[in-house]
Amino acid sequence: MRHGCAVHAYVLMTNHVHLLLTPHEKVSASLLMKNLGQRFVQFINRKHVRTGSLWEGRFRSSVVDSATYLLTCQRYIESNPVRAAMVGGPADYPWSSYGTNALGEPSQLVVPHDGYLRLGNDDESRLVAYRRLFGVPLDQSELEKIRNAANGGFALGSKAFLERLERATGSRVSRGIPGRPRRKDDEAQTTLSRLEEKRGLSPVLV
Repeated sequence: MRHGCAVHAYVLMTNHVHLLLTPHEKVSASLLMKNLGQRFVQFINRKHVRTGSLWEGRFRSSVVDSATYLLTCQRYIESNPVRAAMVGGPADYPWSSYGTNALGEPSQLVVPHDGYLRLGNDDESRLVAYRRLFGVPLDQSELEKIRNAANGGFALGSKAFLERLERATGSRVSRGIPGRPRRKDDEAQTTLSRLEEKRGLSPVLV
């Protein structure tokens, strides 16, 4: 819960990181990523006797409708090494939250979301139900929705969820109709900042 963020899922890849978290303040996610970036860069620079930054730019993020996409995003994150053909199954990759969410391994980092807790009445039933979700790979259309939302800084959720956010923020929170001008990156980030102030505790995919 450092910096006011509850982390629900994560994966550490060779050249990027995915996080699913709930920020409890409007600046929580930004503070977390700033601190994470600084500490990681300092560690790498000391270890390899180098200077300068490592990241290409600011992190990308998407507000997630927990009612419809929470578990889908968790599966997307924890299945990333499998899609990258690095391992045969998510349990074979040690640097993700799958061990905690699916196998019950203790973690000082992962905080289960209410949507995950509703999978069962006790720990064992939740673990079994969660593992079953990985029996069927994510549909390609779902993969594209998640990627487009994160890369574009848009919200991810049902039509009603997106409409509610647009009314609350006064800004477009999803990809526009084909043919319209594309939203600039700074405009998309402004939309996200407004969402962080008004959306409550919906998770954020980073």
